[in-house]
Amino acid sequence: MTENPEFLSPDDPEGTDERTAEVLPFPLKKKTDPTDSATSAGVVKPGEWEAELPDTDDPEADGLSEGAPVDPPREVYPPSVAEWMEAKDKARMPVLPDWVKLPDQRKAVRKWAFRHYSAVAGYHAIRLPLVYTPKICMYFPRGAWRWSTAIGRWVFDAEGKGLRLAAVANEDAGEYLKLSRQRNDRVRLRGIVATIGAVIGLAAALTLYVMAPSWLLLLAVAAMTTTLGAVGAPADQPLIDMAKVTFRKRKLSSDIVIRAHEVAGLTSKDQTIGFPRPIGRDGDGWRVVVDLPYGKTFEDAMKAHARLASGMDIAPTQLFLDKDETSGRRVSYWIADRDPLAVPSGKSPLLGATRVDFWKPFPWGVDERGNPVMATMLWLSLLVGAVPRQGKTFSARTIALAAALDPYVRLYVFDGKASPDWRTFTKVAHRIGFGIVPKGGFDPVQHLLTSLRELKADVEDRYHRLSELSLHVCPEGKLTPEISRDKKLNMPLVLFVVDEVQEYLTHPEHGKEILSLMVYLARVAPAVGVSVMTATQKPDDKACPSELRDQHQARFALRVGAYQVSDTILGAGSYSEGLDASKLLKSHKGVGLLKGMSDDSGIVRTYLANGTDAARILTRAAALREAEGTLSGDAAGEAPAPEVSATILDDVATVLGKGETKVWSETIVDRLADLRPDVYGPWADLEPKPKAEALTAALKPFGIGTVQISRRIDGEQVNKRGIKRDDIAAAITQRNQKRDAG
Repeated sequence: MTENPEFLSPDDPEGTDERTAEVLPFPLKKKTDPTDSATSAGVVKPGEWEAELPDTDDPEADGLSEGAPVDPPREVYPPSVAEWMEAKDKARMPVLPDWVKLPDQRKAVRKWAFRHYSAVAGYHAIRLPLVYTPKICMYFPRGAWRWSTAIGRWVFDAEGKGLRLAAVANEDAGEYLKLSRQRNDRVRLRGIVATIGAVIGLAAALTLYVMAPSWLLLLAVAAMTTTLGAVGAPADQPLIDMAKVTFRKRKLSSDIVIRAHEVAGLTSKDQTIGFPRPIGRDGDGWRVVVDLPYGKTFEDAMKAHARLASGMDIAPTQLFLDKDETSGRRVSYWIADRDPLAVPSGKSPLLGATRVDFWKPFPWGVDERGNPVMATMLWLSLLVGAVPRQGKTFSARTIALAAALDPYVRLYVFDGKASPDWRTFTKVAHRIGFGIVPKGGFDPVQHLLTSLRELKADVEDRYHRLSELSLHVCPEGKLTPEISRDKKLNMPLVLFVVDEVQEYLTHPEHGKEILSLMVYLARVAPAVGVSVMTATQKPDDKACPSELRDQHQARFALRVGAYQVSDTILGAGSYSEGLDASKLLKSHKGVGLLKGMSDDSGIVRTYLANGTDAARILTRAAALREAEGTLSGDAAGEAPAPEVSATILDDVATVLGKGETKVWSETIVDRLADLRPDVYGPWADLEPKPKAEALTAALKPFGIGTVQISRRIDGEQVNKRGIKRDDIAAAITQRNQKRDAG
């Protein structure tokens, strides 16, 4: 065998076959620092690790001491009495269901019971003389024959005939004689009973015929006829029709639930699910709470949603999953008897409301189980998104209708698609506009821009005034109901609504400024009582940029085309939480997923208020505002704030210094912001390039373009776009000439 020279001893010149090696001590720590050896013995710092200590019997272990246990026992402290009681409170099941304890649900149950049983009673009352009576008369002879035949078979022991014939066929004389004697005894006894019954029945019938009043006689004949008619009715043609459709519903058992988890791949042969509480009825469905196998999570159950529904033999829209905060593997299922999202939620309760307090939650819809869902717009902004014709506008309009019924809420309403859905809000809206196309000398986009600037200045002013109010008026420096309703302070709650917001954000001239102003309002304004609600059918980054979407604290997604779009509306990570609006069907109009308005996220079937209903509500709201003296703005015929485009030429001319022939656009914007911060402040907050583009877009209608202007700064040549004084002067001259000519 040839020796490898790498393994030969360097001290052996002859290259003998003897192997030598040096044993080195294994380091106790990855890093050694002699200065810390005395103070950090037995302590492992972050990023360090300890080697396993050798056995103390090993001679190599001399000088080493046993360290702390790798996994020391956890110290268990007894819970406090308050914690113990809180745990017991959470573990208790409610004595009475919610519909018994809550007044709203009791009222809903009473209404449902009245509607249901009155409809059933009316259904059968109509069919009693027209359908049921002819059926009874037709089936009565057959019932009488069946009844008499059954009595005859019983009296003459017809059920034992087969046994007697079998004894004859087997030539078993003893068995036949025994059965014959038994039959004779039975027939004798049953004959006596039948005779006595016939005599008593005949006597009772004669007595009833002679002595009973006519109404009792008719009642007895009807009862007898009905009974014999029911007996004579065919098995496949019941005497009484069904007053309601019987939906597919079955009793849910643990075997069905286990089977569903098996086919969904959530269990194995070694690990199955557990049931911490029994399966039971919960409203119009079943409530099932399961503990998934260790290692499985709520997110795994969400991914297997469709397979779980298939394993239970139901539609995916009948299965709802709720996360349990006490355990990552505990999941609560609610299995509806039928698709609850396809059932209309009904008319809006606002139709019967005289007024609404917008400081308190108001009815917006119901959840999948029919429980009321209350909405609030205080201190937040709301984004509503969906594909067309899924109820997006109606859902948003219901919130605006509630705001209209509070006379101390100021409404701004703008509709980018100029549909009839928002037209009736002209009765109450402080500022309102439709579409993006100027008509009759009115530019809706410019009106929106003016309103945004007006509102931004109001928000900034509110922050200053709230901080200056005395403590007894404004204890925490925040808006209160009393302050918002004080006309002298002029700080009412404001709801700013923009439907089809993408039409304004993509406007070629004013889109960027509108975006910056809306971002500011959605981010800052809710804290002083100014809420923003935007709705769009294109929530992508181009039509509705993320910088605006991300400022909305609350999101509402109706049906969309894909789960990625649902995540765009509801926020990143919503799909992993089980919120996917793409699973909603076309039949689920007005149904959406709500997130961020409260601690709970879930399904909302919004109430319906069609065009006629909205007009009735807004007529009542307008009268209410007139009575309170809060009708203002466009609804009261007050002229809006002056538009910037009419004065920007003069403002630019004012900020141009003497002797300046060419000035960079971003420099002019900064000067304009100093001149009129309430109007041009949003431009100054932009980045340099968008700042210059905002000025360019504002001057474009006057035929003023930009030129390249070169300046030397710190020894370097810098080129930026700017405007020339001569162009401004020419535009002002041309404007004045047109004004004089007019």
